[in-house]
Amino acid sequence: MSVNILAVGDVVGQGGIGFLQKKLRPFKKLKAIDLTVVNGENASVVGLTPTDAEDIFSAGADIITLGNHSFQKSSILNYLDDNRYILRPANLSPLSPGRGFGEFDTRFGPVRIINLIGRCGMDFGPDSPFYEAERILKKPSEAKITLIDFHAEATSEKAALAWHLDGRVSALWGTHTHVQTSDARVLPNGTGFITDLGMTGGVDSILGVRPEQSVARFLGEPKRVAYAESGGPAKFEGAIFEIDEKTGACLSVEAVRATE
Repeated sequence: MSVNILAVGDVVGQGGIGFLQKKLRPFKKLKAIDLTVVNGENASVVGLTPTDAEDIFSAGADIITLGNHSFQKSSILNYLDDNRYILRPANLSPLSPGRGFGEFDTRFGPVRIINLIGRCGMDFGPDSPFYEAERILKKPSEAKITLIDFHAEATSEKAALAWHLDGRVSALWGTHTHVQTSDARVLPNGTGFITDLGMTGGVDSILGVRPEQSVARFLGEPKRVAYAESGGPAKFEGAIFEIDEKTGACLSVEAVRATE
């Protein structure tokens, strides 16, 4: 028997949340999805609020993962401590609120989910995601299925971690760069991998925000206002991992996309 795991790329703003609220549950039914993990670190454009997190859960997410904007909104800090179904990167400071991994009960048994962040190109110095993954994987677990959201800038870092863990985790997907890659595959020892899921938000945007704001930044104009989502038609992007529930091996990976 196999199960279908849906991983959804970074949600950006109310447009992304609204699209999930309209489309996620019908999509899950269509694709016979058994578990859904959504990256929500940009759901408030930069960061996440408890209200936006609850909206993502109500849209159909089972678990929310985060990234480099995990603590951007101060209102999320206590929420991270209180809600075990939202994860921030495990290799951040041990003083960080919340948790970086968890084991979750499902109808097909426990599933271990890990959130990690890369070191290349990030603005702060997290611990090595490679050593943190090793540390977590050494912990006793009843889970046959282990999933990793690796929130990283460098494609090489994402691929390196996937190959390093090939055969020891069921699936590893990249988030953060907001552009869906075309390399969805099962690695030789049974780990499903895609370098980046893509994003959930405005179609006519640069990474979900208004194009003129990103253009102005590259022209050297000082940022005068906070980034705003683009508005207009939206999409969601992600991947479906078919996983053998008894062995934890990934059987297939399909990159997916839906638009308005």
